[in-house]
Amino acid sequence: MASVWVINAAPLIFLGKIGHLELPSRLGFGLIVPEGAAWEVQQGPEWDPARQWVQGPARRLIHKVGAIAPTIAAWDLGLGESQVLQLCLGEPEREAVLDDRAARDCATSLGLPFRGTIAVLTLAKQEGLVAAVRPLIDELVAKGFRIAKPILDRALELAGE
Repeated sequence: MASVWVINAAPLIFLGKIGHLELPSRLGFGLIVPEGAAWEVQQGPEWDPARQWVQGPARRLIHKVGAIAPTIAAWDLGLGESQVLQLCLGEPEREAVLDDRAARDCATSLGLPFRGTIAVLTLAKQEGLVAAVRPLIDELVAKGFRIAKPILDRALELAGE
């Protein structure tokens, strides 16, 4: 079972938008932010909570990433997604946290464990850190998060809502 989450920019940005950047650490997971994901977060507006977090308390979590393995590079993913997967490759204690469909497909093809923002929220509900998932998902959607209905339905089912 993974004890460290390697987290991409989008989950950080969206968790920040709903005021829950603390959830990964409150859930007891170690965190790694690949330098490419940190760079992507820092392209946002100065007031963005995720940008402030990456530039402040999370600086110590940022990891440099070497060359991307050809098996990942062939997927032509974004910088953050590629680096997240690279840092998980060959590291069984690590799990990727990303929302991009192609990156998740790549993780599946490589046998890498992964979860997305919604799974983080569902786990937080199961652990009693949030009272309900539906209002958080509604807030995410209002702030630009896209989720397919079958995924939404499954998340709510897992959350008991």
